[in-house]
Order: sequence, then C-alpha cells, then structure tokens
Amino acid sequence: MRRASGAMFGLAYGDSMGAPTEFLTMKQIRQRFGEHGPTQLNGDPALVTDDTQMAIAVGLAMLDALANPPFTPDLITPMWRRRFVDWLNSPDNNRAPGHTCLRACRGLAAGKPWVDATVAGSKGCGANMRVAPVGLAPGLSDETRAGASQLQAALTHGHPTGLAASELTAFAVRWLADGMDPSDLPGALRARCHEQRTVYHERWLGALWRQPGVDAPETFIARGWDECLERLDALDAALVLGDRTSDPCEITGAGWTAEEAMATGLLCFLLFPDEPVQAIWRGAASSGDSDSIASLAGAFAGARLGMDAWPAGWSGRIEYADQLTKIGKAWDDRLTWS
Repeated sequence: MRRASGAMFGLAYGDSMGAPTEFLTMKQIRQRFGEHGPTQLNGDPALVTDDTQMAIAVGLAMLDALANPPFTPDLITPMWRRRFVDWLNSPDNNRAPGHTCLRACRGLAAGKPWVDATVAGSKGCGANMRVAPVGLAPGLSDETRAGASQLQAALTHGHPTGLAASELTAFAVRWLADGMDPSDLPGALRARCHEQRTVYHERWLGALWRQPGVDAPETFIARGWDECLERLDALDAALVLGDRTSDPCEITGAGWTAEEAMATGLLCFLLFPDEPVQAIWRGAASSGDSDSIASLAGAFAGARLGMDAWPAGWSGRIEYADQLTKIGKAWDDRLTWS
C-alpha cells in the first residue's frame, strides 16, 4: 500500500489544494471555487507552501540520521538545524512562511543554541505541520518518537502545547500506518494525553522548560497536554454532529495554533476516512489555516490508505515530487505495512 509515500504525498496534496484559500472566508471560497471549494490540484507543477518544504526538511534529516545509528538528540539536532537554515536561505522560501519559523531559523543560522533561538511563547501550527515524517520513520521506540516529535517542534516553537500537539500528530500518523481503525484514534490520542501529561523529555528538550512562571518541567509540559485535551473534546463534539458540509473550523478551531491544526485536520480526515480527496478538499474549504489543515488531513489519509488511494496523475504534478518520493520510498522499502 506504500503508506509512507501515501502520507508524504497526501501532505503535499492537501497543502497545495489549501494554499489558495488560506485567509479567505467561507463566502469568498464559495464565490471563487464553488460550493465545495477547490477539489483539484491547481497548476503544473502544483505548488506547495512552507508546510511541505519544512516537512521535507524534517524527513531528509531523518533519512540521514537513521542511516547513521543510533538515533539520538545529539545526532539529529544539528541535522535539523542545517536543513532548517537551508530552508530559510532557499530562494523558494517565498510562500508566506510563518513569522515564528523565520525568526527562530534566523537565530539558528546565527549559531545560537536552539533553546535561545526558539520562540518560547509560540504554539503556532508550524510546530506540527512538518512532523509527519517523525511518525512515519521506522524502527523508533515510543520514547524516541515522542522526544523527536517534540524536539523538531521546539527548534522553532517553544510552547508546551506545540510540543504535545506535535507528538499527538506524529503518533496519529504512526498508528494509522500500523492499521489502527480511524474510529479508535480519538480515544487513543486522549489516552496518550493522560499517560504523558507529566512526562518531560529532558534528554531531548534540555532546559526548555525553564521559563518565567514555571516551577518544574512537569508543570511546563502538563499545560500542553491539557490544552490538547480541550481540543480533543471539541473534536469529539464535532464528530457527534458528523457535519460534512459546514466549515470544519467552527468547533475544533481555525488551525493557526498547533492543537487546533491537529484537531481540525483530524476532523477532516475522520469525516471522510475512506475518501482521501474529499478529506483534503474539506480542509481546503475552511475559514482558517486551510493549507495546514488540509496537509494534516492528507498525511492522516495517506498513512491509512496508502499511495494508491490518491489520483494517479497527481504525483507527476506536485512540486518536490522527487524529494517526496525519496522519503516515502526509503521507508516503504523498510516497512512491512500491508
């Protein structure tokens, strides 16, 4: 089924489809694209945003690190730093990237320790829009996957909610790729919030927790898990309604923050668990951060359904197809997903 490829390409497809509707109201979307919003990739190549660019940066660094075991924070941190700085300086970094990512990456480029370069108070969706490759990477223990998910977020977004939402996003991708039924996913994510509520990954995060008003690492990280639980409550409420036609941001949030992007991306996927194209166009037809929401929905759908679930002609049109193929194929070749 090529689930790693399905997730990486799905992320890019959703990103590309959602890019033209970001910052538009639902009325504007319907006026420009019709009742369903955009339902096809636009252009050849179909351009993506910084969401896909940074997910590729995370994925390529993961490939390098996994080829040189053991996988540790000391190994992967400078690799991610280099990839993020390369992205910062790329002439293709002209897709309205987030201010937090730009500010933090400038600090990384200046040689600052990452705990000083990161934007400590930001929990923007840039923390988890790029984390899918950590969920897909084979051979990691749960502790390592959790620590790495949070570290890649923390390099730019130091808020505990950005860390927790990134871990949940990575584990959702992992569990779906491993065959979890979509209906079981919200409960599994809720259980992880409770299990991990006071777990601070010091080996990965160092002294990030030492921020004004925080008395202990457990206090720091618990705030992130609690805010994610609130969004999972909203996700449950939206799924009970089961409304597949209204703006998905109405209950789970507009997606500008990490926990809202996670919840609304999950909502779009869970409303259409067997219809991946509909999942990403539902994310694209939203009043919030539509490219990030649709890209997460695409990653979830692709991880569950695999590469063959996407329209055959799309892979030849999407921007960065060669790099998406490199990451997906490397991990599909090493995995036994059926």
